[in-house]
Amino acid sequence: MAETKAEAPPPPGVAVVIVPLPAQGHLNQLLHLSLLLSSRGLAVHFVGGATHNRQVRDRALVDLADCRPIQFHDLPLPQFASPPPDPYDKIKFPGHLQPAFDAALHLRSPLSLLVRSLAACSRRVVIIHDSSMSFAAVSGSSLPNVEAFSFHSISAIAGFFFRWESRGKPPEPAIAEMDLPEVSTEGCTKEDFINFVRSQDQAKAADSGRLFNTCRAIESSFIDLVSREPGWKDKQNFAIGPLHPTTMNGGGSRNACMEWLNQQPQASVVYVSFGTTVALSVEQVAELAAGLEASGQRFLWVLRDADRADIYATVDEAQEEKLPLDFERRVEGRGKVVRGWAPQAEILAHPATGGFVSHCGWNSCIESFSAGVPILAWPMHSDQPWNAVLATHVLRVGFAVFEWAKRKELVPAAVIRDLIVKLMASEEGEAARRRARELGGEVRRAMADGGSSKASMDAFVDYITR
Repeated sequence: MAETKAEAPPPPGVAVVIVPLPAQGHLNQLLHLSLLLSSRGLAVHFVGGATHNRQVRDRALVDLADCRPIQFHDLPLPQFASPPPDPYDKIKFPGHLQPAFDAALHLRSPLSLLVRSLAACSRRVVIIHDSSMSFAAVSGSSLPNVEAFSFHSISAIAGFFFRWESRGKPPEPAIAEMDLPEVSTEGCTKEDFINFVRSQDQAKAADSGRLFNTCRAIESSFIDLVSREPGWKDKQNFAIGPLHPTTMNGGGSRNACMEWLNQQPQASVVYVSFGTTVALSVEQVAELAAGLEASGQRFLWVLRDADRADIYATVDEAQEEKLPLDFERRVEGRGKVVRGWAPQAEILAHPATGGFVSHCGWNSCIESFSAGVPILAWPMHSDQPWNAVLATHVLRVGFAVFEWAKRKELVPAAVIRDLIVKLMASEEGEAARRRARELGGEVRRAMADGGSSKASMDAFVDYITR
């Protein structure tokens, strides 16, 4: 009788491979997702070049040593240029980061090798890639135990309008009923980045579904609309956000600005920050400084140049001082200027923070919504004009600094002054602050047991571990 060969046991576990776009707002969101998946016992592998893996660790909102481990893979990339941002560029999209994006396409080969090695010793490998890094979806498409999901780091409202406009704006009753201000894709991105994304279009068919860093408390209608888009409605869609921690008490002291906030009255400080991708002109900085000073309100202003493609690269030329002479001395006591990195989510969660002058990047929006802080919307590029519409016209938790059609104009000090006073010291502002607080409660409940985002995350984990 022939000897029966024992059946080999199935390989253990599910491995998750995370592939971000190498820009801070994208790295940040996928790190938070990695931490959440790792906390559920999944083996998480975070993939990128050494520079950007270092960046995301250095800027982590939490101490990674206190979290369940994530394995970072520093994959080889060619050297890339790291030019400075141009504060006078008419299109504010960070084209100076394009060399890093182009270099990231060289992850294809080492990523495929990693996926194959993980597939050989795992029951299933799940690739979660930034929606702008679609090439990653095919890294293991020929293997039976590998599947891919696209992660959308922009809002559902922007995702819908980008696609809807590309389809020629067919009649959509739900949009007509909202009576929203006109926003177009003009001025949102640059041709080099559009070509970068389009060059990967064929890989999108390999995705099993999509993840959205948003929740129904923020974007219920737009989650439904974007999920019904052609090519999307027949795949799995999960709204699992916000992904950043939403239960911070905002009283930490990891940065000097937190100590300053500890000394300010409750809800009295306007936080001013334009993110990591845009540098303001000297003239606009002067107008903003004058507006803040004239408003009479307390403020915390993060004034920094935009990130370069390599934030650790040596900068030879001297940094130009953009603030007007003696400004900091004149506002001492009620205003603080921070240069460099600041812990934004902690600042927004601090009880002293009562308003936010923001570019409306999606990280900034969801952090502000979660903290219950109203916004003065000053969009620059990408999804930001739609995020501004969401904040000011849909959720009504703030006011617009300008219409998108006027984005190239200098915003004068008087306008800035009046809007800050409106937000912080008027009945209209109080109504916006009240709605923001209510929204913050709804968002936090969405992430708790029984909430829509918690249920969606549970469903996603159940799906990939089936």
